[in-house]
Amino acid sequence: MATVPFDRSTLPTDQPGQRRKFDLGNAIVRVLFWLLVIFILIYTLFPFVWALLAAVKPNGDISSTPTRYLPSKLYWGNLNYVFHQRDFLYALRNSIIASVSTVVIALIFGSLAAYALGRIKFRGRNATLYVILAMTMFPAIAILGSLFQMMRRFELYNTIPGLVLTYMTFTLPFTVWVLANFFKAMPGELEEAALVDGSTPFQAFYKIMLPLAMPGLVTTGLLAFIAAWNEFLFSLTFTNTYAARTVQPAIASFRGNSQYEEPWGSIMAAAVVVTVPLVVLVLIFQRKILAGLTAGAIKG
Repeated sequence: MATVPFDRSTLPTDQPGQRRKFDLGNAIVRVLFWLLVIFILIYTLFPFVWALLAAVKPNGDISSTPTRYLPSKLYWGNLNYVFHQRDFLYALRNSIIASVSTVVIALIFGSLAAYALGRIKFRGRNATLYVILAMTMFPAIAILGSLFQMMRRFELYNTIPGLVLTYMTFTLPFTVWVLANFFKAMPGELEEAALVDGSTPFQAFYKIMLPLAMPGLVTTGLLAFIAAWNEFLFSLTFTNTYAARTVQPAIASFRGNSQYEEPWGSIMAAAVVVTVPLVVLVLIFQRKILAGLTAGAIKG
């Protein structure tokens, strides 16, 4: 029996404890990567950090020259002023009611419409989806006049239901478009099995398809909530008192001790208070958001 000669060249060159050869190109790529990550973090976090620091700065530090980045002392008067402003607290309550109502209504009607557009084949389905997508591309100022006439005609001016109705003009098309793609990417075997077992189409929707679309519902609902929470133009136009005004125009209406003074400390404190709920929601639902963003990437 012939023997195969032993070839030492086939052995791995790296022995245990032996240092790897320094790769200059790989090191440069890693350094550039981490520099890019640090730049993105600073660019995205600096505005919020600046607002947070300004919220606890004395007024003299905010307007000082040269710029004082860190407060000379912690000053809680700005936050105290915000939480003792009854009008701001009313506006905060209105924002919660309007945003939550918008999300709930958009998810209820949007999921039904998205299921029909994503799972049922009919003539004109793609055209309908593109029309819905086009509705989200209109600038809000383009429909402001017609919405104002509608609010006055139906006596919804300066009411929270009126704000919810105006928010739905953009939230509902966005919800339908996103959820339709989620339903379209789901395997049809599950739905067919439910129908074979005797379920009605509606039972197959809310017992089978809707739980599977939960990541998409959470992601879409959170994005809709952020859009409604941060909305400024409609709330400013369709409300004239704090009975229905939300936090964004309420912050813009803060005034200083004189007409030439802007209370930047109070404005930054209110901005931090308004931003914290969004950060908390993202941290709570971060796993659902990640699953929702990646759903449909691999079909089947």
